Amino acid sequence: MNEQELLTTIRPQWIQRVSRDLARGAKVRDGFEQELGRFYDLLEQAVATGDASWVDPILMEWANAPTETELEKDKHNLSDVIQEMSATTFDVARNTFGAEESLALLTALTPIYNYALEKAAHYESDARVSYISNELSSMQRKLERLDRSKSSFIAVAAHELKTPLTLIEGYTAMMGSTDSAGKKVADPLLDGVHTGVKRLREIVDDMIDVSLIDNSLLSLNFQPLWLNQTIKLLQREHFDVCEERQIKLAIHQFPGSEKLIFADPERIYQALRNVLSNAIKYTPDGGTVTVNGRTLPGFIEITVHDTGIGIASENLPMIFEKFGQLGKVALHSSGKTKFKGGGPGLGLPITRGIIEAHGGTIWVESEGYDEESCPGTIFHILLPDRQEATDPKVAKLFGEAGSSPL
Repeated sequence: MNEQELLTTIRPQWIQRVSRDLARGAKVRDGFEQELGRFYDLLEQAVATGDASWVDPILMEWANAPTETELEKDKHNLSDVIQEMSATTFDVARNTFGAEESLALLTALTPIYNYALEKAAHYESDARVSYISNELSSMQRKLERLDRSKSSFIAVAAHELKTPLTLIEGYTAMMGSTDSAGKKVADPLLDGVHTGVKRLREIVDDMIDVSLIDNSLLSLNFQPLWLNQTIKLLQREHFDVCEERQIKLAIHQFPGSEKLIFADPERIYQALRNVLSNAIKYTPDGGTVTVNGRTLPGFIEITVHDTGIGIASENLPMIFEKFGQLGKVALHSSGKTKFKGGGPGLGLPITRGIIEAHGGTIWVESEGYDEESCPGTIFHILLPDRQEATDPKVAKLFGEAGSSPL
């Protein structure tokens, strides 16, 4: 008998053995035997033509047949099935034919089964990659919806808080202007209300800024800007808190700080203030915060280096995320500028949004977190060295960039 006749002879035994060894339950076995019959038909065609690719269609079908549960639990392995079928074929042939006929059948089928194993591994890999890609895409869509929901909540909450906040500010202002006998008694109480309202307004404004950044609606008003003047204003603003906490605020003149560049002065001031306040907040009393910088091709780099408690490496990516809080929130000080002072966690995300909107970037370095040794943190801010205004009217108004004012 030739190889085709040998293969036809052992067909019933082969289907029975493979079905018994691989299937589970009578109902599954019935359907499985039909699939094995289809495979065997193609196997016979492959032997007859000498073309192993006859088995491709059913291998591809089987590779894409597992359920999501099977893929998720990594239970489906078509390669094992092919190996089992191959071993069963040769075992049945050895028990049915003589040595010479078994060797002939083995010689004819080995390259076909090897081809089938290679294709099965390829198709299974494609099916798993497709499943994982779909899962990742689904998760990405869910995360995007969640992020949009958070942004929507921030925008709505900020809008709703702004109305009563305006009312509180108005009524407290009227109470403070009343010339009554009890005005002196009310003054310290009103001062406390004003302080609380001011802090609440800052939080609301931050929430609005985050919403604008998330929705790519942050608009910039490019005007002439001298960085050294902006840094001096920040130094004055933080003088009292640095004096109170005995923190040395070292401001260095650096190449590029005296240049006139075009940027949004208010937004740049806001971004630098957030970074400087953060450095002061996480530097223990008696520490040092240093502002320095340098020029790079096309950019001006500003660095804010503190001798604070530092940031653990696993937390470095978190500090620019909305509402990111390092450590236990319950242990934060209630004061905004006191050591480890609390906050909503919006300052640094807003800073990143402002800097990136200008075409720059911001990143942070730290050797780790340690409240005893205080390894410190360095923030790097790159701002484009933009010498021309983006608005032609502004460019015409200010003309060529001049030198820094005294």
